[in-house]
Amino acid sequence: MHKTDAGRFFEDFRVGQVIAHATPRTITEGDRALYQALYPSRFALASSAPFAAASGLAPWPVEELIGFHVAFGKTVPDVSLNAVANLGYAELRFHRPVRPGDTISAASEVIGLKENSNGKTGVVWVRSTARNQRGETVIDWARWVMVRKRDEAAAAPETVVPSLKPALAAADLIVPEGLDFSAYDFAAAGARHRLSDYAAGERIDHVDGATLEEAEHMMATRLWQNTAKVHFNTEARGGLKRLIYGGHVISLARALSFNGLQNAQPIAAINAGAHVAPAHAGDTIYAWSEVLETGETAAPGVGAIRLRLVATKGRDEAMRLRDEAGAYAEGVLLDLDFWAFHPL
Repeated sequence: MHKTDAGRFFEDFRVGQVIAHATPRTITEGDRALYQALYPSRFALASSAPFAAASGLAPWPVEELIGFHVAFGKTVPDVSLNAVANLGYAELRFHRPVRPGDTISAASEVIGLKENSNGKTGVVWVRSTARNQRGETVIDWARWVMVRKRDEAAAAPETVVPSLKPALAAADLIVPEGLDFSAYDFAAAGARHRLSDYAAGERIDHVDGATLEEAEHMMATRLWQNTAKVHFNTEARGGLKRLIYGGHVISLARALSFNGLQNAQPIAAINAGAHVAPAHAGDTIYAWSEVLETGETAAPGVGAIRLRLVATKGRDEAMRLRDEAGAYAEGVLLDLDFWAFHPL
């Protein structure tokens, strides 16, 4: 009797299938420390307990992407262990802050399937939900991933492509309970920019860069219990370089965006995300952002800003997203559309 699990292949998925993911994980202060060791993040809410408390968030929450990485990692063994690539995200909302002591578990429902024309792979869409130890939803999101087939001769399933919102509206965002920016400490946060200082169409070059290190990427995949073979097993890549985990690039770009968007905190939702090109150890990552829109919330002093965060391999001072043919410009690694809360 086989006791090991090779992970699901494309033909193992069925629309409507619900998968409960193994290994709930308790968040600790160690996660906060390791996150800040891996990424140059300086956002005040995640860096200072008094700042968070003064903003109505006590006990002190960890950075939003810690919860996302942990929740995402839960889904990997069942959804993307045999993936060729993670293709995108949609409709991701942070429902409540994650704090040390919270235990995160996750489940996913298969919402779409489409075999690729080569007959060797297919795209799987899932909607995943992460809950805490009280059964409260912490994060939910949709994503789609290209997965290998075990048997290329296996019959293709009926094609089902889910309808997903291109973007959430400001009214769809869930404001953390107690969040209050009416006495926001701009000096402690690092910049005096209010929401009204940003306009749709504005682009911000975050200037700073960070070089991807093999050891840091390997530590990150293990920290988030991400077992996807393409990230740490070169034999599974046919001798090619290991791919840097896409979430690692997201967190690095988010940290770099502090320079120019110091007050865009916390993250509220991710509308869409595309890992445009592979990243490898030794690549130097830069980032720029475009303001897409702004909005208001019912919380005191709290607005919302929608941003396109673009990570590039090498710095592109022209901040090009697309080339003349409409394809992503050379060097673009990540195109992430997200909402963050921002003081008015």
